[in-house]
Amino acid sequence: MRPRVVPVLLLDSRRRLVKTRRFGEPVYVGDPFNVIRIFNEKEVDEICVLDINASLEQRRPDVGLIRELASECFMPMSYGGGVTSVADVSPIFAAGVEKVVLGRAGTQTHVIRSIADEFGSQAVTVCVDCKRTQEGWRTAIDRGRVVTDLDPIKLAQMAEAAGAGEILLQNIDRDGERSAYDLALISDVSRAVELPLMAVGGAGELRHLAEGLRAGASAVASGSTFVFYGRLRAVLITYPSAADIEQMRASLREGADAAE
Repeated sequence: MRPRVVPVLLLDSRRRLVKTRRFGEPVYVGDPFNVIRIFNEKEVDEICVLDINASLEQRRPDVGLIRELASECFMPMSYGGGVTSVADVSPIFAAGVEKVVLGRAGTQTHVIRSIADEFGSQAVTVCVDCKRTQEGWRTAIDRGRVVTDLDPIKLAQMAEAAGAGEILLQNIDRDGERSAYDLALISDVSRAVELPLMAVGGAGELRHLAEGLRAGASAVASGSTFVFYGRLRAVLITYPSAADIEQMRASLREGADAAE
């Protein structure tokens, strides 16, 4: 599978595009439709759209909005937020989305299995949100408010066994910090499962994305890298050039060849 570089777009309750820091302090960064159009022009690999408040507010997915976003999106689009069952998923795929991202529902193996059985494993991504605690790494749900007893490796393995097709590994502690991924975390989880792993949480520049791929991620995702510029976090929608991405992939291939 070709390594992918994926912008993550966060929607708040008012349908605005925001960027968080450690899952809090949401900052408005633009209109989601305008941002998707910019990413269309930059020919990004895919886009992940997450409604960050849907589960907390016990809202069903806004299929009308999803359909509008998908109609503007020229690249594959995944969606997460408020998805709890096959009944939620059917209209989302009908709206033009390729994959659903399960947050709270991703801790429920019967939900994963039912969606995978109906639509195929390739259509199901399980989001593993995690943070460090006194007991070590633990996963969390509901925007980090509820910490579970599961560590990220255990949850990723449960998701794999239930039929998920991809893991979205999200580091809450580094969300929006732009200081780099936790490479040890990526390496540990990616080696524990056979599924493709998309890393998010901590990247702020191109070299961080390359480091994430070398650590074992099949895809690297970020919000801050693609919406903020400079120390003052000025809003600027950007994406690595085709030459930069190809250089990153070539470096990864060279590293793999050397390891053999």
